[in-house]
Amino acid sequence: MIRVFLLDDHEVVRHGLRELLTRDGDIEVVGESGSVVEATARIPALRPDVAVLDGRLPDGSGIDVCRDIRSVDPSIKALILTSYEDDEALFAAIMAGAAGYVLKQIRGTDLIDAVRRVAAGQSLLDPAVTTRVLERIRRGPEQPDELRDLTDREREILGHIAEGLTNREIAQRMFLAEKTVKNYVSSLLAKLGLERRTQAAILASKLLKN
Repeated sequence: MIRVFLLDDHEVVRHGLRELLTRDGDIEVVGESGSVVEATARIPALRPDVAVLDGRLPDGSGIDVCRDIRSVDPSIKALILTSYEDDEALFAAIMAGAAGYVLKQIRGTDLIDAVRRVAAGQSLLDPAVTTRVLERIRRGPEQPDELRDLTDREREILGHIAEGLTNREIAQRMFLAEKTVKNYVSSLLAKLGLERRTQAAILASKLLKN
């Protein structure tokens, strides 16, 4: 018997999934939830074989739940079920340790098969996609064109400027002399073609979000 937990903020969807998955008798729904917070707390306690997680919910995402529950119990497999075909979300799902990522447009029989395969330890992630993700990891996080000329230290300081910190506060945060921070700020402003730190803060807020 495959033990499954369902996370979706729509009760009708959860009911439909439960009816679909349990019809053949080899899958048991041991719990369900409509919120990220509740699911994160209940799933590790229930220890299902597979957690079927909605990609987007009002209070977070199934990807966050996947990451959290697998940090507690890596034996729990996660299947992200979403309405959105999103490369960034797929990348995040792989990084969170999801065993599968399927669209809600999937046929019922295919979803049942997906749950069985994930429970058996198989991955439903396209090898080509996984290869792209691994290549992206090797390259490291991509920087916006505007930040390419900044050093790592300058990018870090720019992030603190975006938080609204003063030079003194940045110096304390980074264990640097205030004069050193001032020099870094002058350098990054020059590289960005800006005159004031308020302009840098606005630019950073746009470029460094997420």
